[in-house]
This record gives sequence, C-alpha cells and structure tokens, in this order.
Amino acid sequence: MKLKNRITVICGHYGCGKTNLTLNLALQAAECGQKVTVVDMDIVNPYFRSSEYRELLEEKGIRLIAPVFAGTTLDTPTLPPEIASVFEPDAGAVLIDAGGDDAGVTALGGLHRRLEEAGYEMIYVINRYRALSQTPEEAAALLQEIEAASRLKAAGIVNNSHLGVETTLETLLSALPFARETAELTKLPLLCSTAPDFALQPGEKLPEGFCEIKRYVTFCWEAGCS
Repeated sequence: MKLKNRITVICGHYGCGKTNLTLNLALQAAECGQKVTVVDMDIVNPYFRSSEYRELLEEKGIRLIAPVFAGTTLDTPTLPPEIASVFEPDAGAVLIDAGGDDAGVTALGGLHRRLEEAGYEMIYVINRYRALSQTPEEAAALLQEIEAASRLKAAGIVNNSHLGVETTLETLLSALPFARETAELTKLPLLCSTAPDFALQPGEKLPEGFCEIKRYVTFCWEAGCS
C-alpha cells in the first residue's frame, strides 16, 4: 500500500490495528529512502500506541513525535509543541496515529484547518473481529463520529480484520463481505485488505486485493508472539 499524500491520518476503533498499520507504512516508506515522521496522537488510550515502538522507529531513522508523558503512568498527556513541525516540508512523509473512537480523535479537530491547507489523506481502519464494530452499520456509524470529532473526512478504508495468532486464510476471506458493505455504506473505496505475515500456510496464495503486513503489535497473552 502506497502513501498518496505527504500527510496520512490513520483512524479507527480501539484495537482495530491502527498502530500496526502505521508502523508498517512508516517502515516501508523509510525502506524506500523517504524521510518519515510518525505522530502518536492517541492521548486517551495508554495501550498499543506508536510511542511504545520508539526504539524500532528510531533504529530505522524515523522521527517520532509523542504526547508529553507518553510511556508514563500519568493519564493527562498533552500534544507537544513540535506537532507544528509536521506542516513543514522537511518533515517528510507524515503518518498520524490517531486515537480510537470520537474521543480519541478530538485532538485532531484543533489541527483540521492546517491539515486541510497542507493536504492530507485520512484512512479508516476496520476490523470485523473487534467489539462494537462487528457490523457494517456499526463501523459506518463510528466513522461518522470520528469525522465529526476530528473535523476531517476519510478518503478510504483498510480492512484489517484478523484474530491475532489464530488468523487463517478463512478468517481473512470471511471478513470480506463486511468490508465491502462498510465501503458501500460509507461511500468510500476499499483500498486494500491486510493479511498478517503469519496467516497463510505453505502453498496458500495471498488473495487478490490483499496486502501482506508484518505484525509488530502483539498482545502479551498470545502464545508464539514476542
């Protein structure tokens, strides 16, 4: 999956896989020689955030802008002043890992004018197997809340439906009708569906419309993940 704009916002429900997709896109861009900045704007959810992968990003030369107090036990993080630097051309490709739900993306609302002036693409990540977003109607309603809170408009959908280490080819294919109907309800293009790098068995081919991604974000209770 290629980035179309210099600034890309990744939004979606808690646990849908926003952070893992952000990491994949950032690392892919860096491998292609691009200068990359990742912005962790999830100032609500203390788990599964881009800030937790600072070492991985910096090892690849990727700049990380994280909320003040990110990675601590404090529950009142705020956006750092350096957030304004993403609107400068020398920030390179910018990936914004937005918070989950409408509450999590409220911080984006304060930046919507500058994002509109600079040009952006907001990608809505969906996961059929996460609570509160398991039907196309729920996923479509959630997007409306996110767009209202952020004052931004999504440009496309990424279907990131998976079941962690239990994901199989059947898991991926079973979620396709959900993804397609969500795209129809929201009137947005389905940009691609993702397939975790461990999901396919030997001899199984990546289905058309799918892109393989590496799984960086794992849950501590999952056997076989580190």
